[in-house]
Amino acid sequence: MQLNATTGARHRFVLVQIPEPVKNHPRFSTIAKLTEERLRSAGRTIRVEYPDAEVDTGFRVYKLATSNLKPWQPDADDLEASILDAVDNVLPGRTEEDLLVELLLKTGIDLTLPEEKRTIAGQTVYALGGGTLMVCLGNVSAVAAEALGQGMADWVAALDPVQTTVYFKDTGLGADGNRAATKANLAAILRQRLGDRIAKIASI
Repeated sequence: MQLNATTGARHRFVLVQIPEPVKNHPRFSTIAKLTEERLRSAGRTIRVEYPDAEVDTGFRVYKLATSNLKPWQPDADDLEASILDAVDNVLPGRTEEDLLVELLLKTGIDLTLPEEKRTIAGQTVYALGGGTLMVCLGNVSAVAAEALGQGMADWVAALDPVQTTVYFKDTGLGADGNRAATKANLAAILRQRLGDRIAKIASI
């Protein structure tokens, strides 16, 4: 960060730290937590010492975890129950942000891409890389599909990427039981509004 502040460069860095326990510390339970605070402190110092420098002192924290999606492990003795259990393929307790990170990792998209988010038709929509990737991972009803599709198309048009890929949460589409209609309506709106600008519409 100091090098960036003094030279105007945009060097990036990655830190990897196991959550080794810290004994008898009043504030931090692990070295990983202590590292986070050291980074915040370093950022504050840089901003004070180089007030005119355009330097990014922010950072993101990721933790190693299992997939957010349930593996397909059917019970041969009760296939019906296995199929019903697989209808919602997201593990309990996982957030939209968790799914977004996994989507980026699985599609090979850089985790450092600039990210914006807006609320459209009651749903959180993420735009990454200036609109080259648009993601909505909420529970969308058939009734809300048109407003969501139109709002997303408006945002893509404003961002003006050459092409965009759109992802939804598969089990979130048709939250009121009309999954096929919701999928078809969203896809039709986006393709009609954006035409060849749509590279792909997919779901996770």
